[in-house]
Amino acid sequence: MEKNIVPINRISMKDRLKSYIKHPGSLILLLLVCIAAVLTVVTLLFLVGYILINGLPYLKPSLFALNYNSDNVSMLPAIINTVEMVLMALLLSVPFGVGAAIYLVEYAKSDNKLVGIIRLTAETLTGIPSIIYGLFGMLFFVIQLHWSYSMMAGAATLAIMVLPTIMRTTEEALLCVPTSYREGSFGLGAGKLRTIFKIVLPAAMPGILSGVILSIGRIVGETAALIYTAGTMTGVAGLMNSGRTLAIHMYVLSNEGLHKNEANATAVVLLIIVLMINGLSSFVAKKFEATKA
Repeated sequence: MEKNIVPINRISMKDRLKSYIKHPGSLILLLLVCIAAVLTVVTLLFLVGYILINGLPYLKPSLFALNYNSDNVSMLPAIINTVEMVLMALLLSVPFGVGAAIYLVEYAKSDNKLVGIIRLTAETLTGIPSIIYGLFGMLFFVIQLHWSYSMMAGAATLAIMVLPTIMRTTEEALLCVPTSYREGSFGLGAGKLRTIFKIVLPAAMPGILSGVILSIGRIVGETAALIYTAGTMTGVAGLMNSGRTLAIHMYVLSNEGLHKNEANATAVVLLIIVLMINGLSSFVAKKFEATKA
């Protein structure tokens, strides 16, 4: 029976047209997929081109000065604060997100009611607007815990915001690992914990990194939640000091209306940083896949 199977790339265009004529629904779905793909690519190219055209001419060395003032409106302190915010938020969210996913997949029973409640809660939290997280962070971290406007308050708020994404993507990645991997490890005498950390997690690492990439993108581009928690102070901020990230820096410059060109230049740098993070994460994921193979 396997000899009668023809690879799809060897099917001629004439045979494909005949198949689409017999099944018009397939043709409609193909057209919808092609239209969606074209719209996605065109939109991305338009956004990237618009940002580069309006921002590249205004990139200048003064924008990367270490000290911010009203003349140079340097973005370098905001870049440093952005890196600091990403690292702190991931440090708070990744261990809890990955740990929760491991419990749900490897330890909890499938008919456990607690598992259903946790998944429903995570999916609900994913759809909550970021401004709600900002208000919660301000009421709890800034006011109740007396952290004031600080990088720590912003990082804790962002950690809660991206936690459901990391947990759900990690859970799906763990579920995609074949059961035979676990059975083979158990058959060789490995325990549950050793099997998880030596076999399951390395195999699921590309999927876990996908969730981390999505979380980094949301952290880097977040403004609403950080305005209420981290504040908008200029300069490189300490852990318990107020500071602005690159996205907030761009928002403040645009809102003031005095430095529109510098705001466009900041958008270029923000775009480049996001592309670099995505590229680096994809490179690491491919390295894990190559090691696994």
